[in-house]
Amino acid sequence: MDRLLDKGLEQLTAMVYKMGEVAEKVLTISVNGYVKGKDTIEDTKVLSQTLVGMTRDVEERAFGLIAKYQPVATDLRIINSYMKIAYDFERCGRYSWDISNISKTMGGLKKCNPWMSEYMEIMSDKVLQMVTISVNALKRLDTDLARSLSPTELEVDKLYFEYLTKLVKEAQTTNQCTVSSVLVIRYLERIGDHATYVAEAVIYIATGEKIRLG
Repeated sequence: MDRLLDKGLEQLTAMVYKMGEVAEKVLTISVNGYVKGKDTIEDTKVLSQTLVGMTRDVEERAFGLIAKYQPVATDLRIINSYMKIAYDFERCGRYSWDISNISKTMGGLKKCNPWMSEYMEIMSDKVLQMVTISVNALKRLDTDLARSLSPTELEVDKLYFEYLTKLVKEAQTTNQCTVSSVLVIRYLERIGDHATYVAEAVIYIATGEKIRLG
């Protein structure tokens, strides 16, 4: 016999899955716009604010389930993890909006040195891959897929520090491209971190094991 709590957990699960899809969409729009020099600020703003509202809904639903059913053990672990994951997806949305904002106000990659554009495109692709993996791992509760994200996390961190080091050596003066690229690459690195947190939460939900993938 299904428990009354199960219906609420199913609804909460569906809400978090949807947030993952929105987070993946807003990041895709944002990084593609930045790389191609397109204005995506309105689209990313709407999606980012949508994620804020969805996070609030997830928290309200989660607290309602805790208050009504007083879940323990696995059920409580799932609910707490979903609240954390919702926050991670919300932050992905906010950083994606920030990238679009920087692209519009300070310019994209067109005026940057070729090596800067190359780093940005590689890092954007890897971060988007991380978000996609984290969303798919969540939907399947696939711990192997979640763990597979770890090498890409290390690659993104390496690219981040390599870029900053090369920028100090190569950049002769501070200009809009230098400033904007530093901000964007930092946002990408943070999005990658949040994707990693989601993957860690997937493993915790499925196994009860707390691990660090980064």
